[in-house]
Amino acid sequence: MPGDPVTMMFANATVQVTPERIAAMTKLLGFVDGPLYEQYFTYLKSILSWNLGISIQTYPQTVNEMLGNAVGWSLFLAGTAVVLSFCIGSILGIFAAWKRGSKYDAFISPAMLVVQAVPAVVTAMLALYTFAIGLKWFPSGYAYTPGVIADWTSWAFYKDVLHHAVLPLICATIIQIGGFLISMRNNMINLLNEDYITMAKGKGLSENRVVFNYAARNAMLPSVTALSMALGMAIGGQLIIEIIFNYQVLAPYC
Repeated sequence: MPGDPVTMMFANATVQVTPERIAAMTKLLGFVDGPLYEQYFTYLKSILSWNLGISIQTYPQTVNEMLGNAVGWSLFLAGTAVVLSFCIGSILGIFAAWKRGSKYDAFISPAMLVVQAVPAVVTAMLALYTFAIGLKWFPSGYAYTPGVIADWTSWAFYKDVLHHAVLPLICATIIQIGGFLISMRNNMINLLNEDYITMAKGKGLSENRVVFNYAARNAMLPSVTALSMALGMAIGGQLIIEIIFNYQVLAPYC
């Protein structure tokens, strides 16, 4: 098969490309000569030892450095989205169970499920077109303004990061609210019929205290235990959002 990564790297080179230089670069990048099975086992050994080699795209930066720079932004986006969706979904679910059968309950649960059913690409594109390109309220890409030096001691830099994170964060959050809402609503409805809730009501405790201090605390436990799984699913599910907003995350490398 003609062509290889090293040849592609030298395609636009302004210096003379000699066979010696190609051979040296091939060795530096870890491309070994030998049978296919030998190359395959060399590749597996590198993967298992977390030696991913030098990036062809951003030479001489290593792949480990590229992923290290991106994983923090992905975890920030996914972690914040999961926490926000958990808090919002749980609160909405508590009120949906408390007002079971009301107009609020009849509206909020189906509405959040419809929002969750909308593909993330559609949600992200609508948000990008409306608020970034149309109204120009938010930036259309990147984790912070290009050309700005990342100064983690500057409040202005944090403000810039948050300004860039608003749209992707909203998109990553709203697609997860429905799951936490339904989970909390169902757990609350089951607990509101328990004996200890009946006893609390019999003691003359206010309805607010019964709902929030007794029922909601216990109903929240299953959702809390699912947070770790939700974080993993959020990282995988938000890749398309990261790509659309050109966020500095793992998506381009997946």
